[in-house]
Amino acid sequence: MQNQLFINGKWSPAKSGAIFDVVDPSNREVFHQVARGGAADIEAAVAAAREAFDNGPWPRMSGARRAGILRKMGDEIAARSNELAHLEVRDNGKPLPEAVWDIEDTAGCFHFYADLAERLDNDAEEDIPLPMETFTVKAVREPVGVAGAIIPWNFPMLMAAWKVAPALAAGCTMVLKPSELTPLTALEYGSIAEKAGLPAGVLNIVTGYGPEAGQPLTEHPGVDKLAFTGSVPTGSKIMQAAARDIKTISLELGGKSPLVVFGDVEVDEAVEWILFGIFWNQGEVCSATSRVLIEESIYPRLMERLVEETRKIKIGHGLEEGVLLGPLVSQGQHEKVLAAIERGKAEGATLVTGGGVPAGLEQGCYVEPTIFAEVPTESWIWKEEIFGPVVCIRTFQSEEEAVRLANDTRFGLGAAVMSNDLERANRVARAFRAGIVWINCSQPTFTEAPWGGYKQSGIGRELGEWGLNNYLETKQITTYDRSAPWGWYLRE
Repeated sequence: MQNQLFINGKWSPAKSGAIFDVVDPSNREVFHQVARGGAADIEAAVAAAREAFDNGPWPRMSGARRAGILRKMGDEIAARSNELAHLEVRDNGKPLPEAVWDIEDTAGCFHFYADLAERLDNDAEEDIPLPMETFTVKAVREPVGVAGAIIPWNFPMLMAAWKVAPALAAGCTMVLKPSELTPLTALEYGSIAEKAGLPAGVLNIVTGYGPEAGQPLTEHPGVDKLAFTGSVPTGSKIMQAAARDIKTISLELGGKSPLVVFGDVEVDEAVEWILFGIFWNQGEVCSATSRVLIEESIYPRLMERLVEETRKIKIGHGLEEGVLLGPLVSQGQHEKVLAAIERGKAEGATLVTGGGVPAGLEQGCYVEPTIFAEVPTESWIWKEEIFGPVVCIRTFQSEEEAVRLANDTRFGLGAAVMSNDLERANRVARAFRAGIVWINCSQPTFTEAPWGGYKQSGIGRELGEWGLNNYLETKQITTYDRSAPWGWYLRE
């Protein structure tokens, strides 16, 4: 496990010498320490990234050469998948099968963007047709410059890949600031970059706290683009900081995603997707379908099965076989989720199951999978993101009512609908005001497809070609045909 900052291709302690603890959420014990970077370290990292972009080889390489290094990084991640997955469990708390899936997706993300980097060799220039022959115009796509990326703690290595891989593919250089709660797999990118032969200064990694490292990164005039995944309040601050220097930004923020279940579906199928939509990754998922709307005709039967299956979920340490729900990421998050549950009860929601700390697991940051029913639409738990294993359920009578309730939110990241009537399902999907919509499922995510939200869920899209475009600028180059008649002011 690395414990130092990675700046300009070298490992070094924070300039202040400060460190901070890394805590295992399964038992709240400190198991590692890493450098606590600050403004001076951000300054050094941005300087290294700036030099690597302005004068280094990376943005001037062909896409094919960059692709070769990206593939090596993906291969190294795949080769170390078991080690990295275990590290993710220790750092984040998620069950091992989920961590393995994350690391496999991380490797795949680098391979995907390697392919797009190669395509840039042919796609970076486009001739623009004109109505006159004396000029020719090209649209040229170029890397935006130095990117600053701040990533969350719920999918530590994978969320970093969503930013690092497309930025490198585009030819950008980067300063990466991982969450202080889960810094370890992000630091491993330094070792992976070294082994793959990534030039010094192209990727720099500074661990530390938001006010000490994240804020200096967002405010640094040497950063051309900011990419952030996290909370709405922090995203708003980053947007304000970017406005001062007119920086390009992409924001992937919170959600309170609805899942609408019509009465014509198979109950067990609906139960499976409700469970997956909220309890995967302990509910610490920005797109989690945490508001479930069930048509009245199947509500009693579906709720009976949902409660029955929820109570079967095995809770425990992420490395224990058969565990489907691990601890929350930190004591702070644990306290926030338990407080939200108490608030839900106080506001009149009916606690159907869960709501407490599992017996025998009091030493860790565990919360039982929790179901609230008859949740008032004006209550805090119906409107706000809890980011834990808590689902809020209401009934509806008509399609129009379901769509209205689903869209009645300041968020717009994800939404899902389940129905055997595909015409209706598609109609509802198009009526949702959300950037990611699932039909007869919840939460599948593909590197090839765009990811991002409407309203306060963010700005821009990650993944797919959209993710690459986040890190590209478009330049117009116009050429005059000197053999054509010329002169405007100088005339014979």
